[in-house]
Amino acid sequence: MTRPWDTASEHLLRELAPQVLGVVARRFRDFASAEDAVQEAMLAAFTQWPQQGVPENPRGWLIHVASRRMTDQVRSDMARRLREAAVAIDEETAAPTVDIEADMDPDDTLILLFMCCHPALTPSSAIALTLRAVGGLTTAEIAHAFLVPEAAMAQRISRAKQSIRASGVPFRLPSEKERAERLPAVLHVLYLIFNEGYVSSIGATLLRLDLAREAIRLTRCAKALLPGDGEVAGLLALMLLTDARRAARTGPDEELIPLDKQDRTLWDRAEISEGTALLTAALAKGSVGLYQLQAAVAAVHDEAARAQDTDWPQILALYELLLRVSPGPMVTLNHAVAAAMVHGPAWGLELLKPLDSDERLAQHHRLDAVRAHLLEMLGDTAAAVRHYRIAAARTTSIPEQNYLMTQAARLEERPREPKENTAAR
Repeated sequence: MTRPWDTASEHLLRELAPQVLGVVARRFRDFASAEDAVQEAMLAAFTQWPQQGVPENPRGWLIHVASRRMTDQVRSDMARRLREAAVAIDEETAAPTVDIEADMDPDDTLILLFMCCHPALTPSSAIALTLRAVGGLTTAEIAHAFLVPEAAMAQRISRAKQSIRASGVPFRLPSEKERAERLPAVLHVLYLIFNEGYVSSIGATLLRLDLAREAIRLTRCAKALLPGDGEVAGLLALMLLTDARRAARTGPDEELIPLDKQDRTLWDRAEISEGTALLTAALAKGSVGLYQLQAAVAAVHDEAARAQDTDWPQILALYELLLRVSPGPMVTLNHAVAAAMVHGPAWGLELLKPLDSDERLAQHHRLDAVRAHLLEMLGDTAAAVRHYRIAAARTTSIPEQNYLMTQAARLEERPREPKENTAAR
């Protein structure tokens, strides 16, 4: 029996893609070819399922189609020449009648995640490849996350696939030592996948729930694998404390609602409680890292019953710690906002100046958006309007673009009544 095709089926395909890739890559030990085969299976599903309905076992269907594609390729290669023993597969693996359910491994996606972050790749290439293979992001979305041109990112991903193939890395969970080496890259990948799901960098939709949920699911898997690691717990806490605000972040027309305007009764208190408990337990272990500090910032925001109750001095202190633990342009940007909320907008604007010469952020829309916000607080309406418009022109997210243009239009209508926004977006 089959089920009818609907929007939920499209989301199901995205959720299944990394799971299917994990199974096929493990079975055939050829990551690059497995990814191509899975893409063909996905295309077949998009073509056939709307007419024929979604199979009762959609993952099994995708695995079967991708495996058949891989089997055909292997047999074709073997017909042309004898394969070297290192890349040969046995008859049982090659057979398209293999028991799909018995071949599944619940850890396949997590194994794929660690495999993409192995030492044969540079950290940036590992992150890019994992976002493509596990997170399902497009090359354009990954390029935006890295602040690099799309063509350069396409080349980086292609080289990463070649390195995976040349390394011959086995498809298995890494050893304890390997996990420790790869964990920072793995956590950064999960962080970027979640961010893309929470604030989509491209397109008409602000939220991509499939990506955010997949990031949370994978981070839960990582925590189960490494229950004593404080940074894994910190990252999961950060995701939960941030995702808790999801229902209040958009209006009826999918418009962006900034943090200080959100209906806090819509925040998910269960997620906040779980995130807070995770963070408290992680901080009690004594070693404080990047994700624990960011989670602590999110917790301070979530604890405030009203925007005006936000403990900005505490947030400022946390960002000052972050600047020492993990300095970077985005941390500097957020530190400037917190400083402005405590010491005034002029102080924050002064802290933004070094970012104008940082090529990683100088042309990024968030720098102009923050500058516009602080200029509005300062009362410089004309300059605020100019930077809101510059920011709108630089973002590829339509909801963010609409929000920024709305702010500019509001100030143009009431130039003598600057509005003091007391919270970060």
